[in-house]
Amino acid sequence: MATAKEALAKLMDMDGVLGACIVDSSSGMMLGAVGGGTLNLELAAAGNTEVIRAKRKTMKTLNLSDPIEDILITLGRQYHLMRPLSTNDALFIYVALDRSRANLALARHALSAAEKDLVV
Repeated sequence: MATAKEALAKLMDMDGVLGACIVDSSSGMMLGAVGGGTLNLELAAAGNTEVIRAKRKTMKTLNLSDPIEDILITLGRQYHLMRPLSTNDALFIYVALDRSRANLALARHALSAAEKDLVV
């Protein structure tokens, strides 16, 4: 079991990670963050909260009851991954990756492992 700080630090060990944070989807506020550099993780957390909310609303409208494993946004130079916590639906982990250096499959696997180990 890992604390938020430990889980985020472990995610930063992956190649190509620009930043990561744990976000409260009810408020858009970060509970913890690492990295970021030129990427404003506070703005990203707030904006991606809207993505999570929109997807959940769409799934409800479509009567889809499957849980969201992760959401991927692919940009020209970056990947943005969001993974709601299975143990606390109000929280999600957000990771931004440099597309030229990151391995998307390994990043999704690491994000899944971090989510399973996280104790909030």
